Amino acid sequence: MSSDTLRSIKYSEAEGLKLDKIALKLGRAKRQVFLQMIEYFYRTKKDPLDINDDLLKTTLLKQHRDYVGFIKTQENDLLIPTKREVERMTESQRKVINGFNGLLKQNEVIPTLMDKQNQYLYQLEVHYKAIVAQLKTKENLKRSFLNIFDGYAMARDNISSIGSRKEKDQLLITTQNQIKLL
Repeated sequence: MSSDTLRSIKYSEAEGLKLDKIALKLGRAKRQVFLQMIEYFYRTKKDPLDINDDLLKTTLLKQHRDYVGFIKTQENDLLIPTKREVERMTESQRKVINGFNGLLKQNEVIPTLMDKQNQYLYQLEVHYKAIVAQLKTKENLKRSFLNIFDGYAMARDNISSIGSRKEKDQLLITTQNQIKLL
């Protein structure tokens, strides 16, 4: 303990109960609570009789106004622009997500379209091959026809103008039969 002389204060039992409740509520010893009350009144220069401390009220109101003003300034300078930017960014992200969702839908459709396109190309290839085969057949028919026609012309030239009408008719029928066989 310190070398200070301890003094005692007398108070009623009701005040003692109040001090006990305060000390119990704060979780401190009664002596420590009492010393802290003395220090509080000494530092703040408050009168314990003035329960409605106007100085405290005005100080609190001033600090509250300053605090509210600071918050409003921060709201105008930081919060509102930040909120706008966040909303703008959210909207752009929403558009990006919608774009990706559209791509996903297209990615689901593309394989079926590619299958249809492959089937169409396969059918085109089949038709192309058939056309090429027909063109070859046509060319072969032309060559065969020209051979038959050349044979007819040569045979007709060989048959003299004196030749019988029967030989000429026979040559014509033979040539027609060869053309029909094509």
